[in-house]
Amino acid sequence: MRIGELADRTGLSTKAIRYYEDIGILPEAARLDNGYRSYGTGAVDRIGFIKDAQTAGLSLVEIQVVLELRDEGEQTCHHTISLLENHLSEVQQQLSELKRTEERISKMINEATSLDPANCNDPNRCQTIAKQS
Repeated sequence: MRIGELADRTGLSTKAIRYYEDIGILPEAARLDNGYRSYGTGAVDRIGFIKDAQTAGLSLVEIQVVLELRDEGEQTCHHTISLLENHLSEVQQQLSELKRTEERISKMINEATSLDPANCNDPNRCQTIAKQS
């Protein structure tokens, strides 16, 4: 199939497909006599895996390593699990930070509702944002 059909079947742009080829995450396509790229059905599956892995939080570099291991006939499950565990830990840390931010903002809003706007006379600071004592 040509690049346009591959783009249609995978939901990627032709530019993204060419980029994937350029960085080596997608093997270079065969060329027809007219110079057009020609992809096998395996390209659809590979791009599907790439998209799924990105959805799971893996970077293109991480995905490329998994694919290279797989292309070399290696088992990738342990490596992939390790990557996913690292990403899960990062997500949990981000959620924790977001929870602390949510609590700070809620506290600021609660404190701000009791502030007197007449006391807001500093032209460089808003008393709502200023640290409350």
